[in-house]
Amino acid sequence: MMTASRIPGLLESLPKSRGRTQANAPLAPFTWFRAGGSAEVLVRPADAEDIAAFLHALPNEVPVHVIGACSNLIVRDGGLSGVTIRLARGFSTITVEADGIIAGAAALDVTVAEHAAAAGLTGLEFLSGIPGSIGGAVAMNAGAYGGDIASVLDWAEVVTRTGEQRRLATAQLAFAYRHSALPAGAVVTRVRLRATAGAPALIATRMAEIKATREASQPVRARTGGSTFRNPDGMKAWELIDAAGCRGLVRGGAMVSEKHTNFLINTGNATAADIEGLGEEVRRRVLAATGVTLEWEIRRIGLPAGKPEIVP
Repeated sequence: MMTASRIPGLLESLPKSRGRTQANAPLAPFTWFRAGGSAEVLVRPADAEDIAAFLHALPNEVPVHVIGACSNLIVRDGGLSGVTIRLARGFSTITVEADGIIAGAAALDVTVAEHAAAAGLTGLEFLSGIPGSIGGAVAMNAGAYGGDIASVLDWAEVVTRTGEQRRLATAQLAFAYRHSALPAGAVVTRVRLRATAGAPALIATRMAEIKATREASQPVRARTGGSTFRNPDGMKAWELIDAAGCRGLVRGGAMVSEKHTNFLINTGNATAADIEGLGEEVRRRVLAATGVTLEWEIRRIGLPAGKPEIVP
């Protein structure tokens, strides 16, 4: 099995962080799939200033990966070389304002929705149906149940790869479907989301509807990574996958969900290669059956255990 190439003496040469630094850190326990390799060095910064100082002093040639809740992520079995930054406790603060929410990038989407609901603020209920954290939601313009980040974001604070702290307005992020134009290597640290005063009973009803719909249609209690593929224009990925006969398809310890075919599941002992390989097999079959090439929505990072599988 290949592993990510290591940088001699990396740990000893890294800038100091006020947070926690760990060498050869297993990442599978953080991912919702519970699969994948290790980080050469995992850094959990204390706050945005800590990230800024660390990145400013970090040589440009050192690779940097950023992870959050890891809900929509495959870390390949060979692991991640260089530095992996994980935002955790110091980035989970949520502040309620009269017309919105300020949230740290590590705050879970559902937790932000719950804080808004408790304050009688409407417009953020859709977040209760999106797995993951706010930072990742901004990076991919997460959306579901009639809402998306682009429609509610006022600003996002980021730290660039060179250590500069910046506040970016929505227009500067050029949001598109499941995409935002963050500066290369930037780390989202904090955001402000707009909301308006609403009737608490109606907000609670809407969130209950979203929860019921999600539980009825998605494998929410399985080891999964959320929606696997983007919906092609005017089409539903799950319908294409179903039409190609992929419902219940198995590869190693990975399986296409019987409940929702745009979800892959770790049935218990899947490797990251099993999961990604199954996804590529689904893409092959959908292309052959329908002529449509599905695009991954799940991020895949790191070095695979073997030769990656590519659909032409």
